[in-house]
Amino acid sequence: MRTRAQESRSAIERLYITMRHLFIRGSYKPMGVSGESLVNALLVLRPEIYGLVTDKEKVELDGLLYVMERLPRGIEECQYVRLISREGYEHSDFETLVPSKRRRNCYRVDHEQMYVEMTRGKSDIYDIMTHLTFLYIESEKIRTNSTDAKGKINLNWLMLSKIVEKEENGEDFDEEAACSYLSHITGRTFDETHQAITAFNRSRNSNSIFSIVYHLGKLAFDEVLDDQDREISFSATLRERIGHHVYGEMWANRIKTILDEEDLLHRPIHIISANLHSVMNTIYGHQALNLESFEEIEQVALDISTHSKHNRAKDIRAYANHHGFIDIPDLSGTNIGAQVIDTSKFVKDTLIPGVKLQQEERKKPVILVMDYAFGEQAYECFDELLKPYEKEGQMIPLDVVSASIMGKAGILKGNKGDLMIPSSHVFEGTADNYPFKNQLKAKDFEGFGLGIYEGPMITVLGTSLQNTDVLKYFMESSWNAIGLEMEGAHYQKALQSASKIRRSIRKNVKVLYAYYASDNPLKTGSTLASGSLGMEGVRPTYLITYKILEKLFKQKVKEIQ
Repeated sequence: MRTRAQESRSAIERLYITMRHLFIRGSYKPMGVSGESLVNALLVLRPEIYGLVTDKEKVELDGLLYVMERLPRGIEECQYVRLISREGYEHSDFETLVPSKRRRNCYRVDHEQMYVEMTRGKSDIYDIMTHLTFLYIESEKIRTNSTDAKGKINLNWLMLSKIVEKEENGEDFDEEAACSYLSHITGRTFDETHQAITAFNRSRNSNSIFSIVYHLGKLAFDEVLDDQDREISFSATLRERIGHHVYGEMWANRIKTILDEEDLLHRPIHIISANLHSVMNTIYGHQALNLESFEEIEQVALDISTHSKHNRAKDIRAYANHHGFIDIPDLSGTNIGAQVIDTSKFVKDTLIPGVKLQQEERKKPVILVMDYAFGEQAYECFDELLKPYEKEGQMIPLDVVSASIMGKAGILKGNKGDLMIPSSHVFEGTADNYPFKNQLKAKDFEGFGLGIYEGPMITVLGTSLQNTDVLKYFMESSWNAIGLEMEGAHYQKALQSASKIRRSIRKNVKVLYAYYASDNPLKTGSTLASGSLGMEGVRPTYLITYKILEKLFKQKVKEIQ
C-alpha cells in the first residue's frame, strides 16, 4: 500500500505531465475531459497553499487571495484565458494590467478574454495553470452552494448579484448583510468571511471578494446551464519560443553591453542574485551616510521600509548615482531588473565597515546585482549571463569571481524569518542533485537572534504544489532537508556547466548561498497564503546581504595590510 507521500509525488508527476501535454496541444477546457486530470491530481495532492481545496463545501479564502494577487484584476470575469509570449500587445491601446505579487503584463482584450504575457519560462506557465485550476475548483463549490437540492438558485446568490450590481454602480450597500450572503455561498463562518472581506479590501490588485465570488460562480453557472465552456489556450508564438532562452539572452546581452560601454568587462565581477534594495542600501549607506555597523545599516533599512520621516532613501540613491551605481531596468520581458556597482568610483577605501577594497584600479571589483528569478528562469538567465560577450566577431569572457544567491524560501525545521544555509540542492522529481562548497556557514550568522539551519535544500517544481506529506518525507528521511525553494538547482546547473564544462568562467568561482524563511508550509497559519514577513523580513534580508559582502571581500584586508 502506497504512503500519502508516494501518492502526492505521483500526483505532482501527473500534474506536470498533463500540463506539458495540454501546453503542447495548444488549448483545453479546464472543467471538461482535458482539465479533469488536472483537477483530480490537484485534489489528490492537496497543496498546503490551497488549504480547503478538497472540502466539498467550504471555499478556501486565504488561498483565493494569494492567487488573485498573482493574477490580473478581472480574470475571474473572463470565459477565455490565453497565455501569450511578448507579441506586440505592449504597443497596443489595451490597458496593461500588472498583478501586484507576480509582475507580468496582462491585457483585457474584451469582456470575455484575458491575455496573460508569459516571459519567465515553464515554471511560470505551470504556476498559472495550477492557480487557474484551483479557481475553477472553487467556482464549482460556489455554484453548488448557490443552489438548493433541486438545483434551484437560492436567495443568497440572488442577493449577492444585487450587491455586486450596486458595487459596480458605485452605490452604497449593507456590508454586514452582504457578508452574511457571502458566508453562506462560501460555506464559511461570518467571522471568517468578514476577515476575508477586509483582506481583499486591503489588496490593491484584485476586485472585491463579492465581485470575485460572484463572477467565478456566474461562469460556472454559464458553463452548466448554457454550455458556455471556459477555455485556456496558449499562443503559437509562446509554444514556439518556450525553452529557447529568447528573453534570457536579450536580458543578459543588455547587461554585458552596458558593462562593455562602461569599460568594466575585464574587471573582477561578483554576481549577486537578491532584491534590488538591500545591496545598494548596505553599500551606499556606508558610503553616503558613514554608517559604521550592521546595526546602523539595519536601522536605516527599517526607516526606509516604514517610510519614516527620517527616511534616507533619496539621499542614498542620489549619492549612489554619482558614485558608480548604474540602474538597469528590465526591457526584455524577464521582469528581472539589474544593477551595476563600480567600486572604483567610491570615495571611501572600504566597501562596508571594516572591509577594505583593492587599491589597484584594474582589480577593483564590479558588483552585478540581479533581481529574483522565478523557477527555471534562473537557469535561462544565468546560463546566458555566464556566456562570453560577443563583440565584432570576438568572444570576450567575463571574469566572474563569485556568484551569490540570496533568496526567500520555505523552511521545514524553523519559523518565518529564520535562516537556511544550503550544502546542496536536490531537484525534486529528477535524479539531479547539486552538492557544492558554500562559502557561507551557519557560524557566520550566530549572535543575531535568528534561527540558523544548515543542510540540503529541495528545489521544487512549484511552491503551489507542495503538501505536508511530501515535505515531511524530505525532512524526516535520509534527505534531511531544511527547506524548499524554486531556483537553487537551476542556478547550480548554469554555474557548473559554465565553470566545469563550457569553461566560460573560472573553475574556482566562489559560491555563496543563503535563504531567509518567508513561510513554513508545515505550520498552519505560516504558509505563503498567510501573508508576507513585513518588518520581520528586514533583519534577515540585510544580514544575509551584509555577510555576503563581508565574506567576499574581508580576506582582502589581510592582503592590503
